[in-house]
Amino acid sequence: MGLRVVVADDSVLLREGLVRVLEEAGAEVLASYGDADSLLADLEERQPQLVVLDVRMPPTFRDEGVRAAIRARQLMPGVGILLLSQYVEVAYAQELLSSGSGGIGYLLKDRVASLDELRDAMERIAAGGTVLDPEVVAQLIGRRHDPLTTLTPREHEVLALMAEGRTNAAIGSALVIGVGAVEKNVTAIFQKLGLDDSGTDHRRVLAVLAWLQR
Repeated sequence: MGLRVVVADDSVLLREGLVRVLEEAGAEVLASYGDADSLLADLEERQPQLVVLDVRMPPTFRDEGVRAAIRARQLMPGVGILLLSQYVEVAYAQELLSSGSGGIGYLLKDRVASLDELRDAMERIAAGGTVLDPEVVAQLIGRRHDPLTTLTPREHEVLALMAEGRTNAAIGSALVIGVGAVEKNVTAIFQKLGLDDSGTDHRRVLAVLAWLQR
């Protein structure tokens, strides 16, 4: 049996399509909703492992998905949150990331390339990891220019992958370098940015993102 998931999206076509895609990716979709309030009212009874939400939903079509995600974490602290959006909403990404302690994702609907990619993202989020679309990462990083000028091009590449929630081994594989080289780059990044390496992948992601959001 796959991950237990609930879905909220105001568009019937997108919602039903998302349910089918999630099921094809191996999830057990417990229920789907057209608005955030209905999802929250049902959340504790359903007991999902993962909540998938659009960012903009009724009634104002602004940040209802983010508000619901934060409330969902209050009701069920261990539940994973995956925000899906058509656009990069940097302010909303920052707000969600600063409110939790893991198990968070922000992906762009049009950039989820395969079922395997979606399945991997869901599993990592449900396990407490952080999954960010590279475009979201790029825009978060792009908001902070000056201190980042001290980083080398390789360190920029490592930082971007680190902010996506990748392990050192995964970063090494993506950049075709050894884990030892990745560790040296990570150490250099933390030193240059004045951050302490807490020793866990998610905490270091939060530390980097917190620094970028100051």
